[in-house]
Amino acid sequence: MRKALFGLLGSLLLVSFVQASEHTGDSALRLDHPEQYVVKKGDTLWDISETFLKTPWLWPEIWHVNPQIQNPHLIYPGDTISLVYIDGKPRLIINRGMGDRTVKLTPTTRIEPLDTVIPAIPLDAIDAFLTRSRVVTAEALAGAAYVISGHEGRIISGGGDKLYARDGLLDSANLFSSYGVYRPSKNYIDPDTNEDLGVEALEMGLGKVIAKDGDVSTMKLSSSDKEIRLKDRLLPTEELNVVPTFFPSAPKTQISGKIISVIGGVTQVGQFNVVAINRGERDGIVVGNVMAIYHESGQVKDRVRNEMVQLPSERGGLLMVFRVFEKMSYALVLKAERPLAVLDEIRNP
Repeated sequence: MRKALFGLLGSLLLVSFVQASEHTGDSALRLDHPEQYVVKKGDTLWDISETFLKTPWLWPEIWHVNPQIQNPHLIYPGDTISLVYIDGKPRLIINRGMGDRTVKLTPTTRIEPLDTVIPAIPLDAIDAFLTRSRVVTAEALAGAAYVISGHEGRIISGGGDKLYARDGLLDSANLFSSYGVYRPSKNYIDPDTNEDLGVEALEMGLGKVIAKDGDVSTMKLSSSDKEIRLKDRLLPTEELNVVPTFFPSAPKTQISGKIISVIGGVTQVGQFNVVAINRGERDGIVVGNVMAIYHESGQVKDRVRNEMVQLPSERGGLLMVFRVFEKMSYALVLKAERPLAVLDEIRNP
């Protein structure tokens, strides 16, 4: 799955020609931009775009596909990104370099290692939240099957073990159905409306139902990241066949929301932190939406009128949504120009 993710992430960089907009003139370029940039191992597409553009998330608007390049949707270390002008407008194109790639030739195929493809954003910062964490309703979690025992009465289980679960969705499960074992974590509440936005469920492991006897099902664990305990809940594995491409875009409607949590239990927000926001699918949020972060400036006393005045919030960062749920989303902070915090506002960029 991770290799597929790399390939799909690469596709956002070199897209079909996009009509020029007010953002794609020389004013979009940094004054200190290079004429060329050689891609290095460890780069991300965001990093590369930031070397050329004042506003990196607008990069798809000035990338141009070079028709001579085979498989132009993959960017590798050693490739060269060049700034050119087409019809008087700046465009970035790719020139292939071998770099440290290993190419294997066969009679019918050309195979290139996808694990060297440059990703759009730092994957290690969001990997666990793409595959091992989800937000569900409290009702769904309460009604799910739960672990009643490990093999031979053990209270802790791990990868390769059998365990026993009861009730919930397993009543109608087919044998060899895949399930994740989850533990409830944080309960998200909207800070403005007090609405229940969902429960964060952390994936402890994966397995399949191998036997059923009445309302008790036997599960074989194929893997586990943490020890699995009694009362942990079982939920059907999610369909992750469609992996997000992180094509950057502004929300189609005006969005106003807040950062409601920093994943990891802290309250301060920095670059490449994963945050939860109180806007989701029902609000029109989609994967790849970019939003500006505004930090509240606080109040000061007006000494003429002898009253407190709220100062305007100041823009302090940028985030990109990478996973969307019904009422909320996960996002990665791509830029933090000043100290940010939980309850800071998010708005259209």
